[in-house]
Amino acid sequence: MDLELKGKVALVTGAGQGIGREIAKVLAAEGVKVGVNDFYLDRAEKVAKEIEQAGGTAIGVQADVANLEQVKAMVAKIAQGVGPVDILVNNAGVPIAIRTGEIARTTFAESDEVSWKKQVDLNTYGVLNCTHAVLHSMIERNGGKIISIISEAGRTGEAHLAVYSGAKAGILGFSKALAREVGRYRINVNCIAIGATAHEGTKPVLDPDATPETDERLGKMLKVYPIGRGLGRIGRPFDAAYAVAFLASRKAEFVTGQCLSVSGGFSMVS
Repeated sequence: MDLELKGKVALVTGAGQGIGREIAKVLAAEGVKVGVNDFYLDRAEKVAKEIEQAGGTAIGVQADVANLEQVKAMVAKIAQGVGPVDILVNNAGVPIAIRTGEIARTTFAESDEVSWKKQVDLNTYGVLNCTHAVLHSMIERNGGKIISIISEAGRTGEAHLAVYSGAKAGILGFSKALAREVGRYRINVNCIAIGATAHEGTKPVLDPDATPETDERLGKMLKVYPIGRGLGRIGRPFDAAYAVAFLASRKAEFVTGQCLSVSGGFSMVS
């Protein structure tokens, strides 16, 4: 199926590894010119190089998405290098501060204001900053796609991840409200909710090479992932990436304000 994405420009945040990396590569394979963002420039440039070696077009750009001025500069650099952003994928966001290791998985009663701010800055303000930075151009050009990767924790709540769950839930509400505001400009705004996803950045906690036979913990996890039990695995980056490609395409032009669950049946919230 031709998704009619050739020539479009995308910005994928947190694309230096894992889910973001796969999203960037899948979009590039569809002919999209990709701005590969990461907190670390070397990771962004490495993924951009991988895309170019595969025949695609990409530019690696560094920015802390929690910093609005850095985000504005990044969007301007992408526009200058490959064109204005048509597709924004808000992928950057984690339940713990992997970059610093300072935020532990803990109860809310044991947490503190410093950890709250770090979670909200990355998972909430990161999305607000990137969306605001590309929105005016999309409105002027009468079209665009904004897709935010959230977590099932934001829809169902997750013990020991209260602030993260709240931050992701906020993005769902934000996306629905924004969809109502910008639909008149042919801008689609949607979310993808993912569950546990194994990739190179999750080792050794979630090993992408593990099987239920070799990993007892994985076998226990699959009890809450109905289709995962059948497939013998939890989520992989390509699961989210293919969903993004669909929502970014004209095939989904009548889909907005929605949250697509790509989590193996972990959540079946209506």
